[in-house]
Amino acid sequence: MDALAFLKEQRSPLRLAVIDSDGFPIVCSLWYIVDGEQILCASHASAKIIRVLKNNPHCAFDVSVNNSPYRGARGKAIATLAKDSNGVVLTKLIDRYVGDSQPSLKKWLLSRSADEYVIKLETKTLSGWDYGDRMQGS
Repeated sequence: MDALAFLKEQRSPLRLAVIDSDGFPIVCSLWYIVDGEQILCASHASAKIIRVLKNNPHCAFDVSVNNSPYRGARGKAIATLAKDSNGVVLTKLIDRYVGDSQPSLKKWLLSRSADEYVIKLETKTLSGWDYGDRMQGS
């Protein structure tokens, strides 16, 4: 399975795993888009995920479907943070995940864009899986 193609088509949120300051992992679900070889997410400056990534940019991620046949993509990455004060990435994420279906949510999210960060994931490993063939016989 082409993991990058799967990531481009899939709309499930990305689960980002990071190591908190106490040494334990935490997982955060984020909207994402694929831009070339990078995976882009966004989060508000006040979010814990931003604080954790500032201390340790090493992370892992997973995007998978919750219904049979199970398939997905996962990998390891180094995260870099950049301000998205104009909401460029945030707007793309909202368009992808919300569209025009929730105008009040869209307006509220964009009203906070001055304090938004882009989380750029530079993948170090990326693999995909698809259990469709295996599940055909069951």
